[in-house]
Amino acid sequence: MRAIARAMTARCAWIGRGCAACLGPRDSSTPSEALTVMRRLQTRAQFQAVLASMTVARTAHFALHRRALNGAQALASSALFGGAGDVWIGAITPKRWARRAVTRNAIRRQVYALAHEFAARLPAAAHLVRLRAGFDRSRFRSADSPALRVAVCAELRALFERAAFEPAHPAAVLMTGASATTS
Repeated sequence: MRAIARAMTARCAWIGRGCAACLGPRDSSTPSEALTVMRRLQTRAQFQAVLASMTVARTAHFALHRRALNGAQALASSALFGGAGDVWIGAITPKRWARRAVTRNAIRRQVYALAHEFAARLPAAAHLVRLRAGFDRSRFRSADSPALRVAVCAELRALFERAAFEPAHPAAVLMTGASATTS
């Protein structure tokens, strides 16, 4: 019950302040959003399994990996992820790209907050958001500046928008692309 209440009132979790790009009203009127269960990746094996799967969306600083929990990977996934009907989310923010702990933690909180917002639109799979490049320190001097919050929020929104429209299986992309070229 707590998770549902938290998902419905999720804002950008930058210590409760919210970033300027995410301060708009939340549309949680759809019943499917309230019923979507969002679980977090917790074990090293879960992170490695999702990281080994294919990247479904990229932005300048982030990449989103997805591992389907049904189909060919179902046997291996059932041991790691349990229920196949849930949306799983994880975040990796390496020290290589975000040196300060404040920045790494703030980015992770932002990932989880926006993932809750997009939970109803994401397929039932394990998702992992990976920071793949650092933000320019000359542009964002503070470890947790408002400008950095807005930039991270905008990129994560674009990432989740792309991921929400991508099919869960890479074969579906190949099939639609192949049929379009043969016609």
